Amino acid sequence: MEALMQSISHEQISQNYRYWRSHLLMSMIIGYAAFYLTRKSLNVVMPAMQIELELDKNDIGWIASLFYLAYGSSKFFSGIFHDNTGYRWFMGLGLFMTGVLNIIFTFCSSLSALLFVWTLNGFFQGWGWPTCARLLTYWYSRNERGFWWGCWNMSINISGIFLPLLSALLATHYGWRAALLVPGMISIMIGIWLFRKIRGIPQEHGLPSVGHWRQDAMELRQEQLSPPMPIIQILQKTILFNRTIWLLGFSYILVYFIRIAINDWGSLWLSEKHGANLLSANATLSLFELGGLLGALCAGWGSDLLFRSQRAPVILLFSLGLFFSVTALWLVPINNCTLLDACIFSVGFFVFGPQMLIGLAATEYCHKKAAGTVTGYLGLYAYFGAAIAGWPLSQVIEHYYWTGMFALLTLAAVIMGLLLMPMLMADISKPYKAH
Repeated sequence: MEALMQSISHEQISQNYRYWRSHLLMSMIIGYAAFYLTRKSLNVVMPAMQIELELDKNDIGWIASLFYLAYGSSKFFSGIFHDNTGYRWFMGLGLFMTGVLNIIFTFCSSLSALLFVWTLNGFFQGWGWPTCARLLTYWYSRNERGFWWGCWNMSINISGIFLPLLSALLATHYGWRAALLVPGMISIMIGIWLFRKIRGIPQEHGLPSVGHWRQDAMELRQEQLSPPMPIIQILQKTILFNRTIWLLGFSYILVYFIRIAINDWGSLWLSEKHGANLLSANATLSLFELGGLLGALCAGWGSDLLFRSQRAPVILLFSLGLFFSVTALWLVPINNCTLLDACIFSVGFFVFGPQMLIGLAATEYCHKKAAGTVTGYLGLYAYFGAAIAGWPLSQVIEHYYWTGMFALLTLAAVIMGLLLMPMLMADISKPYKAH
């Protein structure tokens, strides 16, 4: 009888885990896709907005750089806050506010107003990631997390595929302001919906940890080596002085520099270099996101299945592919649309794999309680790289045209691969060990 009761209890636990895992994953995918709507809507309509408001590349660069600096800082501090509090409303409120700010942005016409509102948008954009990082770390174990993290990462690409087409259609028929107004309204509604959908970690639902439920040895080891300690102590001892986190952070700078450069300047490059109109340019850039969707899935699944949940080998392989893809995109003939589309797709495939895996790897080489904090800390690196792709890159484009931009992107891919070599030579199969 006792054995039967234990069996029933275990079955109930498994049912609860399966229910909440699917429920939370769907909520996070929808919610983070909406964040991406209000984050990238501006990039899509930038050519039309540039003409109407008489902005030059220097102005566009400042808007992008200030946004990314605010976003990266917000990810770090909001990660510390959310790891320490675990408030369930955090993600929903951040999304609600980004929707409001997108709508306000449509009423701005001066550069100072545009800079202020879009920088404030960057601050609230940082409220989406910590919740997702925390839930993915607590609800999915080490030997399966690559695949599920990749599934969640699809939210970025799903939004990225449809946003350019939606925004370009709205901008073409109703003006660029409509292309920010509609995503803003969508995000407000989804933000309110998230208030009810997001829940806490398994222990808050009376469930055992995911390591015990799945009997994952690597996950259990990380749990055992992550004793309770104040969040400030976690930050000091396990993040700031963790050499693996440094290597991942510097790699993140380069990954985001490449990704954001293609995202933010791709539409303008296609229109100036290849003569594409707004709709066709953004249709081509949708292939970048489609490639990223498949790349993130393959990277996560491949690291789980082929490399026993070690992420560094896969990141290195993808960095090599990224180098060749960026080089091919740089040298593609102007009149070969098929080859251009293939290169855009392959760059997305090889850039989103490392972008996803670097954040995932950081949570696995750190204290279990610090998922939001460590990914937020890496966000400082990532969006420093993104900020470089703003105003500084605009100066390179002004003086050296698009050749200068692609030369830097190619160099960044090479350096990223070199940075990962120490991780491959070290014994990184061991998870974080508490001090």
